[in-house]
Amino acid sequence: MLGECLELGSGKTTFAKTISPIVVEADQYFTDDKGNYIFDGSKIKLAHEYCRAQTEAWMITEDDQINTSKVAVSNTFTQEWEMEPYFELAKKYGYKVFSLIVENRHGGVNQHNVPEDKIEQMKTRFELKL
Repeated sequence: MLGECLELGSGKTTFAKTISPIVVEADQYFTDDKGNYIFDGSKIKLAHEYCRAQTEAWMITEDDQINTSKVAVSNTFTQEWEMEPYFELAKKYGYKVFSLIVENRHGGVNQHNVPEDKIEQMKTRFELKL
């Protein structure tokens, strides 16, 4: 299992897709059937619950057509506690966790129009564990 951290517009989703065909994100909760992203901040907790449930569903899937040995969770984790549910799932189902920080050194665009003040708050909260 892969967990990705910060930065907005850094290419987390694109990178995750190079590692696994199974990419799960809280942002998927806000994407409609036509692929339109419709964010509602009042539902962020539901989005993260959805992401955790989808991750677990992939971990227990047994399908000869899909390799579920790698599940990428491409979220903007800024603090370790945000990853805890995924650490617990990995332990429960025998997955190894790799946490990656994807930086925006290439000047990627913030795909979801997150306000600059929110980005600064995320940067302030960011915890790095070496």
